[in-house]
Amino acid sequence: MLDLGSLRVPVPAVMGILNVTPDSFSDGGHFLTPDSVRRQAEKMVREGAAIIDIGGESTRPGSGGVSEQEELDRVMPAIEVVRAVTDLPISIDTSKPGVMRAAAGAGAAMINDVYALQADGALAAAAELRVAVCLMHMRGAPRTMQDNPEYGDVVSEVADFLGARVDACIAAGIDSRRLVVDPGFGFGKTPGHNVELLANLRQLRARGRPLLVGISRKSMLGVLTGKATDERMPASVAAAVLAAAQGVEIIRAHDVQATVDALKVVQAVMAAGRNL
Repeated sequence: MLDLGSLRVPVPAVMGILNVTPDSFSDGGHFLTPDSVRRQAEKMVREGAAIIDIGGESTRPGSGGVSEQEELDRVMPAIEVVRAVTDLPISIDTSKPGVMRAAAGAGAAMINDVYALQADGALAAAAELRVAVCLMHMRGAPRTMQDNPEYGDVVSEVADFLGARVDACIAAGIDSRRLVVDPGFGFGKTPGHNVELLANLRQLRARGRPLLVGISRKSMLGVLTGKATDERMPASVAAAVLAAAQGVEIIRAHDVQATVDALKVVQAVMAAGRNL
């Protein structure tokens, strides 16, 4: 069991993705009404999600931002709908302190921040709210992050960044036991960088904190398979299996049922003492 204070889930846990945006790379525009949000939340509960991650601002490559009020207008009704249909922990995918506070006040148990609490006021908000926090690595910003990203050693550079952000959180008064780290697949990385990170996840456990991996339907899988976004479920599940076999605690996924089933196989084999 993974205990992050405000959030306790079995390991490995599947975090179901629920984007209430018109422009997210995979499911943009699919869940813009209360009924569609409710149906998707109920579906993810049936399929075995352990956490539901709600996002109101697209961070796909090339995307721009939205105002705090627009993001609130998207996510707050969705949180209310999800909370009405399930007691599963809710994660809020945001970098804005105002959204963090409003979402936590409505029952969100986790902040999932692609900027790793680097926005003005974000560290203070997370310390004040005392919820779990996922710190993600991103090179640049969504609008420009895929403009020829370069690294000397992508694994060590990502690990160093995540370690520094964990240290910054602790210095700001955030209990380290509430922190999770995410290498940020597709956020300022080439497909080659992403493959290298996936092969070396054990080296990215910054300061001993648990790992979250969000690789579902990402462009690297399209490059490797030649498949369009909505045809990448098998590749996404394969990546999830590779991550779980390396001890990753939380897998963020669009295809909850397939991912849950695959991870049951991983757990059974690992419990039997076999090597994948």
